Amino acid sequence: MTGVGLVTPGGVGAPATWVTVCAGRATAGRDEALAGLPVDISCPVPGFDGDALLGRRLARRLDRVTQLGVVAAREAMAMAGLAPGDLDPARVGVLMGSGGSSLAGVVEAHQRLLAGRPETISPTALPRALPSACAGEIALDLGATGPAFATVAGCASPLLAARIARDLLGSGELDVAVVGGAESLRHPLTVAGFAQLGTLSRRTGDPAAASRPFDADRDGLVVAEGAAVLVLERPSHARARLAPVLAWLAGCGAAGEAHHPTSPDPEGAGGRRATEAALADAGWQPADVGHVNAHGAATVANDAAEAGWLARALPHRPPVTAPKGALGHAGAGSGAIEAALTVLALRERLIPPTANLDRLDPAFDLDVVAKAPRHVPGGLGALTVSSALGGQSAALLLRCA
Repeated sequence: MTGVGLVTPGGVGAPATWVTVCAGRATAGRDEALAGLPVDISCPVPGFDGDALLGRRLARRLDRVTQLGVVAAREAMAMAGLAPGDLDPARVGVLMGSGGSSLAGVVEAHQRLLAGRPETISPTALPRALPSACAGEIALDLGATGPAFATVAGCASPLLAARIARDLLGSGELDVAVVGGAESLRHPLTVAGFAQLGTLSRRTGDPAAASRPFDADRDGLVVAEGAAVLVLERPSHARARLAPVLAWLAGCGAAGEAHHPTSPDPEGAGGRRATEAALADAGWQPADVGHVNAHGAATVANDAAEAGWLARALPHRPPVTAPKGALGHAGAGSGAIEAALTVLALRERLIPPTANLDRLDPAFDLDVVAKAPRHVPGGLGALTVSSALGGQSAALLLRCA
């Protein structure tokens, strides 16, 4: 891994997001786009100006989620020291995780159709709504002609994309893989659906304190938006250009639960088996995991299931952090954001705290970092894990460069 790009509620750019999570600063607030709904709070990306960052012509063609992804990809490539002209375009692939279609454009087009004005629907409405739109636009922006597609498995999508990218690099088909995820849950239809599922925090009177992963008083997630991109390279390619390596992808794992379409298995079978598969893939023992970037959605059932399987799978109790306390839940965007933050934690030898963790649920046998960052010694690896509606989980093991 040679480059990281982040566009999150913590700010535009990896440095801004890193400062936010290390400060344990929650970003949730009232959201005018959700006015009138029972839950009207979210974590938006602050001060994001697509026209300024991408140029007005490109920004007008892309929906907001894709704009976030393209900006993150540009930052990741710049950090890696890669420019499109430096690469064989056929040996660069783009794999972006997605939770599904972009609702904003679909709903707008449908409203025009219902109003009897189909001729006013934008010709870009359909291509913008494709789950693969972000991957395709990043490939176009980079001039990459290798495989460019989306993995679609909810929050686990970006980690599955990384697994596939690792295989494409290992087979020699690609030299560089641009991997990540971008999504926004800040749409009234999404929020209304989550509200009906009972998964949203109702702490609307104190939005900044609403997302509380692993806290005894957690009551649900807070929706967010964001994107993150990682640049992965074949080792020989990175060595040939003397690239600074941020971290190594050591192991990947994935598993399903076949338990329920929306509720997690109380035993957390998917997350545990995905982690065990990643450990086997890396040839690691559980004790080789020095810290965990947890899914930590802040819902009652998901956090309980995750805390249980983490304690069983990693009995040495490595430190755990959960960025959704600060950044909210951006669906597939969060899976990528948390992987990127794990890379930065390894590089900085620093684990960010879990925002809003005031009182760890006494039922959880976890060492969750809270209040202040925690320094960790080098030499150990890290686990990042994501779980999705439908029971799919994925895990990555990363080690220091």
